[in-house]
Formats: sequence, structure tokens, C-alpha cells
Amino acid sequence: MSQANQFELLRQRRFAPFFWTQFAGAANDNIYKNALVIFVAYRAATHSGFDANTLVNLAAGIFILPFVLLSATAGQLADKYEKSRFIRLVKLFEIAIMGVGAVGFYLADLATLFVALFCMGVHSTLFGPVKYAILPQHLRTDELVGGNGLVEMGTFVAILLGTIIGGLLVALPQVGPIVAGAAAIAMAVAGWLVSRGIPHTPAVAPDLVINWNPLTETWRSLRFAYGNRIVWLSMLGISWFWFYGAMFLTQFPNFARNVLGGNEHVVTFLLALFSIGIGTGSLLCERLAGRKVEIGLVPFGSIGLTVFAVDLWWASADLAATSLVGIADFLAGPGHVRVVIDLVLIGLFGGFFIVPLYALIQERSDPAHRSRIIAANNILNAIFMVASAGVAIGLLGEGLSIPYLFLVTGILNAVVALFIYRLVPEFLLRFLAWLLIHTMYRVDERGLDHVPDEGPCIIVCNHVSYVDALVISACVPRPIRFVMDHGIFRIPVLSGIFRGMRAIPVAPARVDAALKEKAFESVAAALRAGEIVAIFPEGALTRDGEMAPFRSGVERMVAQTPVPVVPMALRGLWGSFFSRAADGRALRRFRGLFTRIGIVAAAPVAPAQANCDALFAQVLALRGDQR
Repeated sequence: MSQANQFELLRQRRFAPFFWTQFAGAANDNIYKNALVIFVAYRAATHSGFDANTLVNLAAGIFILPFVLLSATAGQLADKYEKSRFIRLVKLFEIAIMGVGAVGFYLADLATLFVALFCMGVHSTLFGPVKYAILPQHLRTDELVGGNGLVEMGTFVAILLGTIIGGLLVALPQVGPIVAGAAAIAMAVAGWLVSRGIPHTPAVAPDLVINWNPLTETWRSLRFAYGNRIVWLSMLGISWFWFYGAMFLTQFPNFARNVLGGNEHVVTFLLALFSIGIGTGSLLCERLAGRKVEIGLVPFGSIGLTVFAVDLWWASADLAATSLVGIADFLAGPGHVRVVIDLVLIGLFGGFFIVPLYALIQERSDPAHRSRIIAANNILNAIFMVASAGVAIGLLGEGLSIPYLFLVTGILNAVVALFIYRLVPEFLLRFLAWLLIHTMYRVDERGLDHVPDEGPCIIVCNHVSYVDALVISACVPRPIRFVMDHGIFRIPVLSGIFRGMRAIPVAPARVDAALKEKAFESVAAALRAGEIVAIFPEGALTRDGEMAPFRSGVERMVAQTPVPVVPMALRGLWGSFFSRAADGRALRRFRGLFTRIGIVAAAPVAPAQANCDALFAQVLALRGDQR
């Protein structure tokens, strides 16, 4: 049975101990990192000959470097060994690291602090592949988005708490750094204790021979990930998000101090706002996606990341600090509330962007190689974050202000997003489909679990409007190859969408016999490749809302490539803006926003029973009286 909502997972042993383990780890990362960054940003001049900007960005690079060097090895370990015991060993390592960090704070020694920071990067590198690979072993497919949303929400709430705790403790007079180090040790111990409740999680590749050469294994992991195009480009999207996020998060201490005139507490406040935004966006993904992996949210997220980065520049470009103030005085300052809103919304749209991409990687990766795929993702993430630190140091060193650095990042985000969506139109098309059904329609979905999660099948459906394909695409999470009339396929504007969906145009033999034969060849090839093909067997849009007899094309498809056939019906679209009238014209009648429509599917029909009359009767019964 499906969970009533994603929060039910927090009451179950298959998820809760792992959730709190990663929560404690993320909190501890940020207790230590924020304490260190604030220590460097506000006291660096007394402990080093370097300026604060260089040290803060150097710290970000040091933490990320182990991800580049060791992620491939970590992925192998996560695939080879039982995951719960592996996690507990990693948590013991964390306790030792925090001991070193506490010594660094006690001695006020930057070298020791940076060694501990590097080791925390090693800890996070080892934990990273397990963090996402363990979820598909304990959660069902329809729980992946909710589970990932909780993990991302938990991570950023932990970042929020860790940031607040680290910032408040390190700011304590005289003893602040020492207390922050002690708190990090206590949190590491708490993480190890809760990790003892994680259930046994079998190794997926126990016979794997570990390649201890990080260079060759890193290259092999990246090549393996590159073999799955949609997963590879999803990894690039996630890595870009971490470039973007690192660019913002790393600059917050100096942004707060030098631009906004805020003290250490304002730094913590800004980081908290960003974390709250990402946590909220992550949780909203399940509701907006309807419990499925909805990559249509990714372009939606990318739009917000650009819009509000540009607005943050606009709101802060003319600001300059004259003194350092606390949170209350900061909020009273001119333009500061707008900065606050921008940061929350950047985080919110970041959640929309990142959660579906993580879920997509988990869903479409080979289970036996999932940890190594995620390790390859972590390698790319790390490379992008190190690049982010390098770009920031370079641009700031050339005299660019931090607000203008945010502007450049926002513009680059738009360029990168367009590049990815051009390479993979599925992202943008899912967004258009998602936008359509969330603005013009409210969809009642029934029986869509009859569409198989993997493997080939044919969907047959009644044909009511010009957007039938988009409606079906928005409701069925797997990509679908639609067979459609060549005339509809060539409609301006819609034609570009249909080409991006890799629709298959078909024409009657009397009109274009060659196109018809090519269409059947394309259908057979798609089914052999394990794809879903959908056809509207009536052959044309209805003019009166009633179904026309099914043509024999579907029988020929099944005869060529015997696969199951899923009957499906659309309800309530007749008479809408996109349906035809009696005179044959459409796009003339607007019934208003949020019109209620329905889509319903029945159990698959075996190839031997998939004849036109039987399928017509089933689709008609599914549609009922709702045209």
C-alpha cells in the first residue's frame, strides 16, 4: 500500500534511522564548516597573512577536493559491502575527525583546522554514494520522490541547524571556537548512535574487485555513467546546481559583512533562509509531481534560479556596509527584506530543480552499478564546486563585486539550462506538459499503475483534442513515443513539441504510402528497444465527442512485435479549447482554467487478444459518458 504521505516514512525503520544518520552528518558538517568560515572571515587577519575572501573560497575548495579524488573508490565500496555496517564505520571516522578539529580550534591553528576540514570532505565522500544508493533498496518507485524530498529537506534543515549552532557558538566571547569544536564531537557521536538502527542492506555487487587507483577508477566511473545519456545529463544538471549553490553559499560571510553590513548572526540568518527555501521546495516536489518522478519540475526550478539571482543582484548592487549590525537592524535596512525574499525563493526553486534529478538517476540507473553511478555524480559535483571556488577567486580578484558575481551566476544558469534542454528535449517537454495540466486542467488519474514501469507496451486511447499527447505524457512518468496523424504532427509550434517527443508521424497509404511504412518500422524499432508506443486508433480527432471505430494499425503493430496493449481513455476534454467543433475548427472555445478532466487505464491486454473491436469496447467503457 502507498504511504498516505511522505512523512509516514519517518515512522518506519527502513527509512527513519538512515534519515536521522544523514541529518546528524549534514548538521555536523555545517557546525564545523560554518564555525571555521566565520572564524576565518572575521578573525583571519590575526592568524594569517591571507585576506578573508581567499581563505573562505580556499576552505570551500579543500572540503570538496576529496570528492574529486576518492568518490570512485567510495562508490565501489558502497556496491561491494553491506551498507548499514559501512555507514557505522564511516560515522566512527567522523568522531575521530571532529577530535582533530576541536584541537585546531583550541590552538587557533588554521593548518590543523584545514586538515580536519579535508578529512570531513573524505567522510562526506565515503557517505555520499551510500546516501542515495540505499534509498531504492528500501523504498518503492512511487516513494522515491517523497523519500528524496525528505532527504533533501532533512539535509538542508540540518544545514540550517548546523549553521545556526556553529555560527552562534563560534561567536561566543573567548571560548566560542572551543565550544564549537566540542559540539561537533557530540553531534558525531549522536550520528554513530542512531546509525546502529539502520536495517541490514545487502551488497549489490559482493564479488566486485576494488580498483584502488583513484585516477583510473574515476575515469572508468565517468565513462560508465556517460553510457546512459539521460542519467549523464541529469548528473550534469545536478553538478551545475552545486556550482551555482557553492557560488552563493561560499560568498555569504563576506556578502553579509561587506555588502549588507551584517555581523556573524546575519551570516547565519542568510544561510538559514537559503536552507529553509531548499527544504520547502524539496518537500513540495512530491505534491507537485503527484508521487512520481516528474522531471518537468526541473525547468521550472531553473527559471526561478535565474530570475531571483538577477533580482538579488538588483537589490544589492548599490548597497555598501558602513558598520556591522545584528539581525533586527539588518531587516530594518533599505532593500534588505527584498534580499531575504530573493534568498528564500532561490532556495525554493533549487529544491524543485534538484530533487527530481536525484530521483531520476536512482530510477534509471542499473541497480548493480547504482552506487558507482552516484559516485560518478559526486565526482562531477566536486569538480564543478572546485571550479566554482576557482571562478569566484578569479573574478573577485579582478575586482568584481559579490552582487555582480551573483548576476553572472544567474545569467550562466540560463545559458546552461537552455543547453541541457536542447540536448534533452524530454525535460522541457515534460515541463510544458506539467504546466498545461496544472494551469488549464485538474486531472483525475485512475489505473495508471497498469502502465508497466519498464519494458515495451502499446497504449491505445481515444482522440479528443490537440493536446491529448501532452496530457498523457504529463500523467505517465515514462517517455512515450506517440504515433500521430501527419497533419497534426506538422501544426506550427506544436510540431516542434512533437518532434522533441520523438513522435512518429503516419499517413494513410493513399496519401503517403512510404510514410506509413516508415511509421510501422519506427514503431517496431521502438518496441524492440523496450519503449512505450501510444496510438490513437480512431485515426482523427473526434468532431462530436463520440468515438469512431478503431483502425487496424494497432493489430499490425502487435503482429510485428507482440507486446502487451494498455487500453486508456481520456474524459472531459471534448468541448475544451483544444478540441474540434462541428465545423472542424479548434482553439475557439475557452472553458476557463482548472477544468476537471480524467485519464483512466485498464490492465494490459495480451497480444493475442488485442484486436480492434475488443480494444474499442474497452476504451469506450473506460471513457463512459464523460466525453
